[in-house]
Amino acid sequence: MPATEVTDPAAEEEARVPTSVILQELLRDAPGDRITLEWLLGRLGERSFGIVLLLIALVGLVPGVSAVAGILLALPAAQMLRAHQGPVLPRWIAARGLPTCGLARLIERTVPVMRRLERIVRPRWVTPFEATKRVLGLVILLLSATLLAPIPFSQFIPIFVIMLLAFAFLERDGILLCIALLGAALSFALTVAAVWGTVEIGLLL
Repeated sequence: MPATEVTDPAAEEEARVPTSVILQELLRDAPGDRITLEWLLGRLGERSFGIVLLLIALVGLVPGVSAVAGILLALPAAQMLRAHQGPVLPRWIAARGLPTCGLARLIERTVPVMRRLERIVRPRWVTPFEATKRVLGLVILLLSATLLAPIPFSQFIPIFVIMLLAFAFLERDGILLCIALLGAALSFALTVAAVWGTVEIGLLL
Protein backbone atom coordinates (compact mmCIF):
# COMPACT_ATOMS: atom_id res chain seq x y z
CA MET A 1 0.00 0.00 0.00
CA PRO A 2 1.64 3.32 -1.05
CA ALA A 3 2.36 5.82 1.67
CA THR A 4 0.26 8.96 1.73
CA GLU A 5 2.30 12.12 1.36
CA VAL A 6 1.56 14.64 4.11
CA THR A 7 2.37 18.25 3.52
CA ASP A 8 3.41 20.22 6.57
CA PRO A 9 2.41 23.89 6.07
CA ALA A 10 5.06 25.05 8.54
CA ALA A 11 7.79 23.11 6.74
CA GLU A 12 6.54 24.36 3.38
CA GLU A 13 6.63 27.95 4.63
CA GLU A 14 10.17 27.51 5.99
CA ALA A 15 11.37 25.95 2.71
CA ARG A 16 9.79 28.63 0.52
CA VAL A 17 12.45 30.83 -1.05
CA PRO A 18 11.73 34.57 -0.59
CA THR A 19 10.96 36.48 -3.77
CA SER A 20 13.82 38.90 -3.05
CA VAL A 21 16.25 35.96 -3.23
CA ILE A 22 14.79 34.81 -6.55
CA LEU A 23 15.25 38.32 -7.97
CA GLN A 24 18.87 38.41 -6.78
CA GLU A 25 19.54 35.01 -8.37
CA LEU A 26 17.91 36.28 -11.55
CA LEU A 27 20.28 39.23 -11.61
CA ARG A 28 23.28 37.01 -10.83
CA ASP A 29 22.51 34.62 -13.71
CA ALA A 30 21.53 37.29 -16.26
CA PRO A 31 23.58 37.44 -19.49
CA GLY A 32 26.12 40.23 -19.66
CA ASP A 33 24.64 42.66 -22.17
CA ARG A 34 21.05 41.87 -23.07
CA ILE A 35 18.27 39.53 -22.00
CA THR A 36 15.03 38.46 -23.65
CA LEU A 37 11.62 38.34 -22.03
CA GLU A 38 11.48 34.66 -22.96
CA TRP A 39 14.62 34.03 -20.86
CA LEU A 40 13.22 36.11 -18.01
CA LEU A 41 9.88 34.29 -17.84
CA GLY A 42 11.57 30.90 -18.13
CA ARG A 43 13.67 31.66 -15.05
CA LEU A 44 10.77 32.84 -12.90
CA GLY A 45 8.73 29.62 -12.95
CA GLU A 46 5.48 29.64 -10.96
CA ARG A 47 6.13 33.18 -9.74
CA SER A 48 6.32 34.60 -13.26
CA PHE A 49 2.87 36.19 -13.12
CA GLY A 50 3.44 37.88 -9.77
CA ILE A 51 6.89 39.23 -10.58
CA VAL A 52 5.88 40.43 -14.07
CA LEU A 53 2.88 42.28 -12.58
CA LEU A 54 5.07 43.77 -9.87
CA LEU A 55 7.71 44.99 -12.32
CA ILE A 56 5.16 46.49 -14.73
CA ALA A 57 3.42 48.22 -11.82
CA LEU A 58 6.74 49.73 -10.72
CA VAL A 59 7.25 51.09 -14.24
CA GLY A 60 3.69 52.50 -14.08
CA LEU A 61 4.74 54.82 -11.26
CA VAL A 62 6.82 56.83 -13.75
CA PRO A 63 4.84 59.97 -14.70
CA GLY A 64 3.31 59.79 -18.16
CA VAL A 65 3.48 56.02 -18.68
CA SER A 66 0.55 54.83 -16.55
CA ALA A 67 -1.69 54.30 -19.59
CA VAL A 68 1.00 52.16 -21.26
CA ALA A 69 1.42 50.21 -18.00
CA GLY A 70 -2.34 49.67 -17.91
CA ILE A 71 -2.26 48.10 -21.37
CA LEU A 72 0.76 45.94 -20.47
CA LEU A 73 -0.86 44.80 -17.21
CA ALA A 74 -4.03 43.75 -19.03
CA LEU A 75 -2.22 40.98 -20.94
CA PRO A 76 -0.95 38.89 -17.99
CA ALA A 77 -4.14 39.68 -16.04
CA ALA A 78 -6.31 38.23 -18.81
CA GLN A 79 -4.10 35.16 -18.97
CA MET A 80 -4.39 34.68 -15.20
CA LEU A 81 -8.17 34.86 -15.59
CA ARG A 82 -7.90 32.04 -18.14
CA ALA A 83 -5.67 30.04 -15.74
CA HIS A 84 -2.53 30.00 -17.93
CA GLN A 85 0.49 28.45 -16.24
CA GLY A 86 2.57 31.54 -16.97
CA PRO A 87 2.52 34.70 -19.08
CA VAL A 88 2.43 33.98 -22.82
CA LEU A 89 3.84 36.73 -25.02
CA PRO A 90 3.82 37.07 -28.80
CA ARG A 91 7.02 35.66 -30.26
CA TRP A 92 8.20 39.04 -31.54
CA ILE A 93 7.90 40.47 -28.03
CA ALA A 94 9.30 37.42 -26.19
CA ALA A 95 12.44 37.38 -28.33
CA ARG A 96 13.06 41.10 -28.05
CA GLY A 97 16.33 41.97 -26.33
CA LEU A 98 16.40 44.29 -23.31
CA PRO A 99 19.47 45.88 -21.69
CA THR A 100 20.59 43.85 -18.68
CA CYS A 101 21.69 47.05 -16.92
CA GLY A 102 18.10 48.35 -16.94
CA LEU A 103 16.83 45.17 -15.28
CA ALA A 104 19.69 45.35 -12.79
CA ARG A 105 18.77 48.90 -11.72
CA LEU A 106 15.11 47.95 -11.30
CA ILE A 107 15.92 44.86 -9.23
CA GLU A 108 18.48 46.69 -7.09
CA ARG A 109 15.84 49.26 -6.18
CA THR A 110 13.14 46.65 -5.57
CA VAL A 111 15.01 44.05 -3.50
CA PRO A 112 15.65 46.19 -0.35
CA VAL A 113 11.96 47.10 -0.17
CA MET A 114 10.91 43.49 -0.64
CA ARG A 115 13.28 42.34 2.07
CA ARG A 116 11.64 44.67 4.56
CA LEU A 117 8.17 43.52 3.50
CA GLU A 118 9.15 39.85 3.73
CA ARG A 119 9.74 40.27 7.45
CA ILE A 120 5.98 40.53 7.96
CA VAL A 121 4.54 39.01 4.75
CA ARG A 122 4.53 35.20 4.64
CA PRO A 123 2.22 32.31 3.66
CA ARG A 124 -0.93 32.76 5.81
CA TRP A 125 -4.55 31.87 5.13
CA VAL A 126 -3.29 30.15 2.01
CA THR A 127 -6.04 29.95 -0.62
CA PRO A 128 -6.27 27.54 -3.60
CA PHE A 129 -3.58 28.71 -6.01
CA GLU A 130 -5.55 28.39 -9.28
CA ALA A 131 -8.71 29.97 -7.85
CA THR A 132 -6.70 32.88 -6.44
CA LYS A 133 -5.00 33.34 -9.81
CA ARG A 134 -8.38 33.69 -11.59
CA VAL A 135 -9.75 36.17 -9.04
CA LEU A 136 -6.61 38.30 -9.14
CA GLY A 137 -6.64 38.20 -12.94
CA LEU A 138 -10.14 39.71 -12.98
CA VAL A 139 -9.38 42.34 -10.33
CA ILE A 140 -6.08 43.42 -11.93
CA LEU A 141 -7.73 43.53 -15.36
CA LEU A 142 -10.31 45.98 -13.99
CA LEU A 143 -7.66 48.01 -12.17
CA SER A 144 -5.55 48.23 -15.33
CA ALA A 145 -8.57 49.69 -17.13
CA THR A 146 -8.78 52.49 -14.54
CA LEU A 147 -5.19 53.48 -15.41
CA LEU A 148 -6.49 54.63 -18.79
CA ALA A 149 -8.69 57.32 -17.19
CA PRO A 150 -7.38 60.76 -18.22
CA ILE A 151 -7.33 62.08 -14.64
CA PRO A 152 -4.08 63.59 -13.31
CA PHE A 153 -2.35 61.62 -10.52
CA SER A 154 -5.16 59.03 -10.54
CA GLN A 155 -2.77 56.16 -11.26
CA PHE A 156 -0.99 55.98 -7.91
CA ILE A 157 -3.70 54.22 -5.89
CA PRO A 158 -4.49 51.46 -8.46
CA ILE A 159 -0.77 50.93 -9.12
CA PHE A 160 -0.10 50.60 -5.39
CA VAL A 161 -3.01 48.16 -5.03
CA ILE A 162 -1.75 46.08 -7.97
CA MET A 163 1.66 45.91 -6.29
CA LEU A 164 0.04 44.67 -3.07
CA LEU A 165 -1.98 42.07 -4.99
CA ALA A 166 1.11 40.87 -6.84
CA PHE A 167 3.14 40.61 -3.62
CA ALA A 168 0.33 38.78 -1.78
CA PHE A 169 0.15 36.34 -4.71
CA LEU A 170 3.92 35.85 -4.73
CA GLU A 171 4.14 35.13 -1.01
CA ARG A 172 0.72 33.39 -0.77
CA ASP A 173 -0.30 35.67 2.09
CA GLY A 174 -4.09 35.49 2.42
CA ILE A 175 -4.22 38.29 4.98
CA LEU A 176 -2.39 40.71 2.69
CA LEU A 177 -4.58 39.50 -0.18
CA CYS A 178 -7.74 40.45 1.74
CA ILE A 179 -6.29 43.88 2.54
CA ALA A 180 -5.32 44.39 -1.11
CA LEU A 181 -8.80 43.37 -2.33
CA LEU A 182 -10.33 45.94 0.02
CA GLY A 183 -7.89 48.47 -1.43
CA ALA A 184 -9.03 47.47 -4.94
CA ALA A 185 -12.66 48.14 -4.01
CA LEU A 186 -11.66 51.56 -2.62
CA SER A 187 -9.65 52.30 -5.78
CA PHE A 188 -12.63 51.45 -8.00
CA ALA A 189 -14.91 53.68 -5.91
CA LEU A 190 -12.50 56.63 -6.08
CA THR A 191 -12.05 56.25 -9.85
CA VAL A 192 -15.80 56.12 -10.45
CA ALA A 193 -16.29 59.19 -8.26
CA ALA A 194 -13.51 61.08 -10.07
CA VAL A 195 -14.85 60.20 -13.52
CA TRP A 196 -18.40 61.11 -12.50
CA GLY A 197 -17.20 64.44 -11.10
CA THR A 198 -15.29 65.17 -14.30
CA VAL A 199 -18.36 64.41 -16.40
CA GLU A 200 -20.56 66.66 -14.26
CA ILE A 201 -18.08 69.53 -14.54
CA GLY A 202 -17.97 69.02 -18.31
CA LEU A 203 -21.75 69.22 -18.52
CA LEU A 204 -21.81 72.46 -16.52
CA LEU A 205 -19.29 74.21 -18.77
